[in-house]
Amino acid sequence: MDQPLANAPADAIKAVRRFNRFFTRRIGVLDPYLGSDLSLTDVRVLYELAHRQDLVASELARELGLDGGYLSRILRRFENAGWISRSPSAKDARQSVLTLTPAGHEAFAPLQQRSRDEAAALLAPLPAPRQAELVQAMERIEALLQPAAPGAAPRVAVLRDPMPGDIGWVVQQHGEIYAREYGWDMRFEALVADIAAQFVRKFQPEWEKCWIAELDGERVGAIFVVRKSATTAKLRMLILSPKARGMGLGARLTDECIAFARAKGYKKMVLWTNSCLTTARSIYAKRGFVLDKSEPYEDFGQQLVSETWSLKL
Repeated sequence: MDQPLANAPADAIKAVRRFNRFFTRRIGVLDPYLGSDLSLTDVRVLYELAHRQDLVASELARELGLDGGYLSRILRRFENAGWISRSPSAKDARQSVLTLTPAGHEAFAPLQQRSRDEAAALLAPLPAPRQAELVQAMERIEALLQPAAPGAAPRVAVLRDPMPGDIGWVVQQHGEIYAREYGWDMRFEALVADIAAQFVRKFQPEWEKCWIAELDGERVGAIFVVRKSATTAKLRMLILSPKARGMGLGARLTDECIAFARAKGYKKMVLWTNSCLTTARSIYAKRGFVLDKSEPYEDFGQQLVSETWSLKL
């Protein structure tokens, strides 16, 4: 018997199954599909045949993840109905190119329109911003579950200067992520908001900098360098969205801060963190930061250990 994957916790598995049940009900997969006598698989096969050229059965089975025998029975039914024709493949004489006939297009056209109408009906009750949010969430799910193509270049985040809206996003991310992952209350979000507001109000472009990290056009991370004194820079508000973890982006943002501080002639860089933030602490330690001070305290609804780190530049 196969064992559950160690990195797939029971709660996550339950959530995926719950979403599947919810979504299949909403899009009517459990009903006669699109009001026809055809199954969802039948319509998927018709869709591929209507939108692809020079398609052979083996490629179609691979694209749809279908058993060859099962697909053969579907194609036989379609052929008997006069919906598809076969012709020898110029690339492989053992294969036949499948082509949707005019009768096949006539059978598929109302199904395609009905599918469009049902998608429109699903979106229609939502205001435009919520529609965009739903589409973005669907695209995100698709991107996460789509395996990278062999030989595809790794995704690389773009680092840029902040723009209007970015600072608010940084505060929001701190509030949401630390509440969800560490149980910190809104007092932490208030602290970050104060720090962010001071950065904007007292910004010294010659000595301070913020980087916003984007991945595929979406904000996924940020970090700040603040002038503490003529000789000391302070690293602040390193944040990464969960979707951007595991890419080395936290290390890259930290390296940018260190390089900036050195280029500006600072002699030391300091930062404040907490002992529970193990990933961030590891990044700092690998770059030569040393722990100068540690003390327990209570804040943000938690018992915590405050830490001050420094790096000689």
